[in-house]
Amino acid sequence: MNIFFRTFGEKNVSLHPVNFNYINPQCHRNGIGNPFFSMKYGFDNNKYLSLQSSHIRERISQFGDKLYLEFGGKLFDDYHASRVLPGFEPDSKLKMLMQLRDDAEIVIVISAVDIERNKVRGDLGITYDVDVLRLRDEFMSRGLQVNSVVITHFNGQASAIAYRQRLERLNIKVYYLYLIEGYPTNVDLICSDEGFGKNEYVETTRPLVVVTAPGPGSGKMAACLSQLYQDNRRGIKAGYAKFETFPIWSIPLKHPVNVAYEAATADLDDVNMIDPFHLEAYGKTTVNYNRDIEIFPVLNAIFEGIYGHNPYHSPTDMGVNMAGFCICDDEVCCQASRNEIIRRYYTALCDYARGKSSEREINKIALLMKQLKITTADRVVTTAAHQRKDEEGGVHASAIQLHDGTIITAHTSPLLGPSAALLLNATKHLAGIDHSVRLIPQEMIEPIQKTKVELLHGKNPRLHTDEVLVALSLLSLSDDNCRRALHSLPELKGCQAHATVMLSEVDRKIFKKLGIDLTTDPVKKG
Repeated sequence: MNIFFRTFGEKNVSLHPVNFNYINPQCHRNGIGNPFFSMKYGFDNNKYLSLQSSHIRERISQFGDKLYLEFGGKLFDDYHASRVLPGFEPDSKLKMLMQLRDDAEIVIVISAVDIERNKVRGDLGITYDVDVLRLRDEFMSRGLQVNSVVITHFNGQASAIAYRQRLERLNIKVYYLYLIEGYPTNVDLICSDEGFGKNEYVETTRPLVVVTAPGPGSGKMAACLSQLYQDNRRGIKAGYAKFETFPIWSIPLKHPVNVAYEAATADLDDVNMIDPFHLEAYGKTTVNYNRDIEIFPVLNAIFEGIYGHNPYHSPTDMGVNMAGFCICDDEVCCQASRNEIIRRYYTALCDYARGKSSEREINKIALLMKQLKITTADRVVTTAAHQRKDEEGGVHASAIQLHDGTIITAHTSPLLGPSAALLLNATKHLAGIDHSVRLIPQEMIEPIQKTKVELLHGKNPRLHTDEVLVALSLLSLSDDNCRRALHSLPELKGCQAHATVMLSEVDRKIFKKLGIDLTTDPVKKG
């Protein structure tokens, strides 16, 4: 069906139509509030839970005293997976782990390098060191045992030492894993007393040890391999397996879902590759990524030292990943992944404008976009926001695509910024409120602006999104339109949005909390 752009403001015009496919009934789920609200799903989460749980239990039974299970990606709050595989629930991994909690304990890994540079989780906007404590609290609140934190890549960094002291004051056990010269290729040094043998031994008490981290590149695999080496010296027969979602080994190398993973890890220089070990052992083409392929000879040497042979013939063998068999609408996942790659591109551009990333990261994502033959114009909300900006004579604008395909736009005014105006326009549309209705009277906005500028000495008098939502909440006590607008907010979850100017941190956080996938041009406010 054809869905038309709708532009709100003094004008109300129809623009060119957007092609929007009907929902696959096998993946359909009803939304909240509006009976016509629905999302397109391309991934069967229930099937995934069943298949993945079954294969994890099989892997646990293959080893003797202990299994170190590396959880790639995020154990919960896996929003990247939910964006590129619509239907994947962010806490799917956690749900599976809960079934094994009586036999499991969790070790959280963080890199000293990430502590040193205050690396931030892009989806939550918090640093990795803060996220370690958040993860620990979340796990423990669900009855999961978290015994320790491991600091990897340690080379005497003062910030890592201070962080360890901070955690130990909270009665958290902390261990160092040291940098090893020539890692991962110098196997003789790695598998020696001056390599893994130099690391502090992590005391564990349960047969299943789940190793997780705030993000990629934290050193989870190195922590597992170090433990295998040290357990063997203590007479403990331990095994290793990897719970990895991306790249998905059973779909093509250049499938948009796999390319989106490369875009997500552009700062790590990860590269998806055909697994040469798997191809040689089985004659089958599977997808893995460079760090796992590079580390495989090390793992092979360690297993040979422990068992006399390696039970795994390839990096793909190490993994437990059934995600590729749970895609129920490939085109939905492809389109979501293309959107994610463009989103990552804009994020890299804005981070570069803030001095937080390099041109190399931008160039890598740009190359991935060329490989898939996509541009920023393929993100329809980007085109709509720029078109609205042009119509308003260069005034910054924003756009959001609702789940039925409708595009809502807004622009900056003396009272509201483009993000606050967009939320009001979108909620009015979803609640069936005529655009001419003013949800927040001007006489209520002006005193707020006066307080911001005259009393709080702010430079921007326009209302932010949080201030608009607070105002709506107060007015909803007596105004039915405001109440209906507020109740429509959950329908924005999973929607795509774009602004032609970089938004404030407050506005970005509000969009994240609402579950809106936001991009912005790398343009700072004048």
